[in-house]
Parts: sequence; structure tokens; C-alpha cells
Amino acid sequence: MSERPIDGAVWSAQETRATARRLATVHEAALAGEVAPDAPPDAPRAVIGESWRRALSSGVDPDGDQAQHLLSVAELEHRRHRSQLASVLPVLNEGLLAAADAAQQIMVVTDAEGRVLWREGSAPVRRMADRLGFDKGADWTEGVVGTNAIGTALVARRPVLVHSAEHFVRSHHQWTCAAAPLHDPRDGRLLGTVDVSGPAHGFHPTTLSLVSAVARLAEGELRTRHHASLERLRSSAAPVLARLGGRALAVDPNGWVAGVTGLTPPDRVALPKAPEAGPLWLPRYGMCTLEPLPGGWLIRVGRPDREAGPSRVELDVSGRDGSTVTVSGPAGSWSHELTPRHAELLFLLASHPQGRSAAELAQDLFGDPSRTVTVRAELSRLRRHLGGVLAHRPYRFADGVTVDLRLPSRPVHLLPQSLAPAVAAARRRGSTGGTGDLGTKSGADARAVVVE
Repeated sequence: MSERPIDGAVWSAQETRATARRLATVHEAALAGEVAPDAPPDAPRAVIGESWRRALSSGVDPDGDQAQHLLSVAELEHRRHRSQLASVLPVLNEGLLAAADAAQQIMVVTDAEGRVLWREGSAPVRRMADRLGFDKGADWTEGVVGTNAIGTALVARRPVLVHSAEHFVRSHHQWTCAAAPLHDPRDGRLLGTVDVSGPAHGFHPTTLSLVSAVARLAEGELRTRHHASLERLRSSAAPVLARLGGRALAVDPNGWVAGVTGLTPPDRVALPKAPEAGPLWLPRYGMCTLEPLPGGWLIRVGRPDREAGPSRVELDVSGRDGSTVTVSGPAGSWSHELTPRHAELLFLLASHPQGRSAAELAQDLFGDPSRTVTVRAELSRLRRHLGGVLAHRPYRFADGVTVDLRLPSRPVHLLPQSLAPAVAAARRRGSTGGTGDLGTKSGADARAVVVE
């Protein structure tokens, strides 16, 4: 097998068929125990031999049906929404989709857990992939389907081509696939893979180089977006830092520094994985206070100031084109444009000052109290920006925070794109949310303002 390196070779059709036959012979011998996976001269490539060993130790059946447990539609959409790769899909599509479709291949994008998030390309090949369980939401890791470009690239952390009988499972021997891992350029974290797959006879050996190059382009786009987000944070944080005395830093959610006052600016501050507003000990600075900023955090260096937290929130759902939240406190005020889902959640919390459980919010949003996973995930994202404003157990606005809810003059215009049952009920009743308890004091002070 060493006479013709697979990665990067340009074969004729005859050579491709001959290579497939040799690979099948090596595969059968290795599984029968007649040839060790790493024994020359008829050993597979090192990356393949190591993968076969992992598949054998994981108990993957080379003749098995590989039954898949696909993600639910809701979980698939949740993962797509959460994935940073959604923002670079145009780059991946532009670089790979036309070539894949012309060559009767498909392009696949997975998350870091090997779950297929997006799949595009040749319709006949998609139908062939369906028969293998290679569908959206499928688990394409080595421990489930054995050696394949996606699963093996996730383990090897480098681009991988898997040709024909290099696949561990025999039903995949008619396929060839090339995958490259995608990393977050900010911290090197693995985000997932991009893959091109299809029938082995129509696969061009240079596809791996193309997939690798497009993956690097996508990572470059993520790097550009990171720099742009730092510039936006720098612009919004500058007036806040200018008003502060003492030492402070403005950082993005990953700790990259956008601005400082009273300090020598570092490149990055080590933050916890899930930082929350309030007192925080940081290795370089000791005791600090963390406050949310749009797109990041304000770090006040020194003993926490009990009076430094935000004291007023204005939730504006009066417009048809979008909703905003404005947070005010001793350090000034800042505004954040809300996603439709976050606007719904904050409206519901403002309408229920006493708080709502995850199940109650799931009923409010979806009419289904069992969808608590989605609710908790969205509230976790909200609390990263509004950690000093939102409390939990139950979810509510924090004690001592005054909430001004700005409503449209006509109830029919309340969050017009929302399908949430509780929002629809508020529109019908023409009230401030249909609860009758706005203006009470339970957690936060809440009051509604109708905007003409």
C-alpha cells in the first residue's frame, strides 16, 4: 500500500479501481487478524490503521446496519443556531458546493461532536447517503460508524481523506470522503468539520486539498468577524471607560481586551467558562467586579462595589422592526438589540415580576411545558449579557432593579412576529401581558409604558 500514497495522488480510472481492490484486500486481512493493521508491506496508511484499531476497540460492527439515532428537529435547529459555523456557511458553499454538485458529491458540515448539521449537493447522492443513515442530525463519529473522514478528522485534528475500503464499515466501501476540521481562531477550540463525500469512482484526488483550503478561508472569515466584534465593543465601551475612575477593562466573552483605563492593556484576560455578573477573582488582578456590556464584559479591578450594579432596565417592545433592552447604572447605560426569542423571554419576565420556572416559560413560549432544555439554553445566553439584571430559581428580574416596559399603542403590534401562546394571549386581551401584576413588587419593580 505504500507504493501509491492516497493523499494528493492523481489517478486514472484504472488506478482508482486497482487501489480500491488493494484496499479491500488489506481491509479483509486486517479484520481477519491475518495482517496487523500496522504491519508492512500491506498495511493501511497510519491514520487509517490507527482508526481501524479504535473502531475495533469500540465494538463497531464492520457488517452492521449502523442504526442511527438522529437528532430531533428542535435539537438540530438549536445546534445550528448555537454553532459559529452558521456564519461561515456562505464561504463553505461558495468554495465547495458548486464543485461537489458538478462531481456528483455532497457537502456536509458537522459540529465538534460529529453531528451532521447541514448537508447539500447532488440529489441522487443525498438519496444514496440516506440509505447509509448519512442524514442531517446523524452521528458520524468513529465510535458509531467506524473509520470515515469526518470522525477520523475529529480525532486526528487534521484534514483526512478516506477512500473506498479504508472505511471500516463494508457498506461504506463504495464511498470516498474528504474532511477538514474547523477551529475557532480566537482560542483554537474545535468547532466541527466540513466534508465532501460521494461515490468512490467519481472522486477527484485533489478534493482533500480543496476542502482544506476552503476550511482555512472559513477560519479566516471567523477571524475577521472577531476583529469586527472587538471594534464594536471598543466603540460602545469607550464612553463607559471614560466615565470611570480607577482601573477597568472591557473584554469580549472570551476575554479578548477591547479597552482599558488605568492599566497596561493585556491581549486577553482569563475568564471562567461561564462568567456571571458580580464579584470575581481573576489570577492577574485579584478581586474584581464583572458587569455586562453589549458584546462583552466590564471588569472593575479592585474590591467589589455593592452599589456598582445596574439599577434600571428599559425593555422596548413597542416597535414593529425590533426590540431593545437598555440597562442603566452607576457606570452609565448601554443598549442591546434583542433577538425575537430573547424579546419574548424578557417580555414574559417583565410581565411576571414574581418569576417563572423553566416549565412555565416553555408553556408560555411553545405551549409545551416539557421544552425546558431550549428555554434554559436561551436564558443562559441572555444571562451572559444581563447577568447583573436577571436572577434564576425562578427566572426573574433581580431584586432592586426597576423595569420599564415600553409597549406599542395598539396591542396587535406587540411582538408581531411572535407565535408564542402567551404573547398571542396578551395581544388578544390588549393588556400589559395578561397577568395583571405589572407594577407589583416581587423581585423587581415593574411598570408598563404605552408608546404612542
